[in-house]
Amino acid sequence: MIVRRAPPPVLRPFVHALWAIDGTGPPSAAARERVLPTGAMHLALRVSDAPFRFFDDAGAAGLESHAVVGGARAVPYLKEIATPAVSVGAHLRPGASALLFGAPAVELAGRHTPLAALWGRVEAETRERLMEAGSPEARLDVLEETLAARLPRARALHPAVALALTRFDGAVPVGDVVRETGYSHRRFIDLFRHAVGLPPKLYCRLLRFQRAFVRLADDPPPAAARVAFELGYSDQAHLIRDFRELAGITPGAYQGLAGLRPGHAPAQRAEP
Repeated sequence: MIVRRAPPPVLRPFVHALWAIDGTGPPSAAARERVLPTGAMHLALRVSDAPFRFFDDAGAAGLESHAVVGGARAVPYLKEIATPAVSVGAHLRPGASALLFGAPAVELAGRHTPLAALWGRVEAETRERLMEAGSPEARLDVLEETLAARLPRARALHPAVALALTRFDGAVPVGDVVRETGYSHRRFIDLFRHAVGLPPKLYCRLLRFQRAFVRLADDPPPAAARVAFELGYSDQAHLIRDFRELAGITPGAYQGLAGLRPGHAPAQRAEP
């Protein structure tokens, strides 16, 4: 069972949502799942004994850890899911990296980083408290308290980046936003990458891709051509090319997967 909830007011500028998994339920039919890129960062802590195990999209083994920060990325990765496990985590907003982890998002982009490398002994202390908590709701309370305790070190998000994130949510072109900020194109890109981890054009591309894979997972599933039209792709072929590059599979293959959750696609087989 997955429990999700909105963060308390103090965390809302930095955290989009919190989640906890209680580890119940049967083992997954798939050994791994493909996690699609969204351009956002996330935090995850495993309370069970078995660590998280990540692989690249070709199946090569990557990080094993009980607590990780997933940086903003533009490629999918594989995650082991065969055994139910107790976990807790947070979907982070752009700009949260330097505030919560003391590192700019660009330094964490494209990979998973052990939380201990960023928080030191606080990581182990947090996991101990999570293991003592008796329910998913209690674990979310622990995570909220831990994140809130990091905030006295926080600095405000740069106004140009804050403006851009709002405009990009409304699909305003990057060039228009740069002119609105008054900064040079190069300076704006540097500010944005430092805060978000990705250059602005790639971030906007991932925003549209995220809307596409959420829409394609609707029940009943819509036609790819309709989704392409709704989201401003030049045509269906453009959507297919984007999906192949960012998800590693076609929209049709994605819609045909059993047990599909938006952004999480069961891998068809475990790579060697």
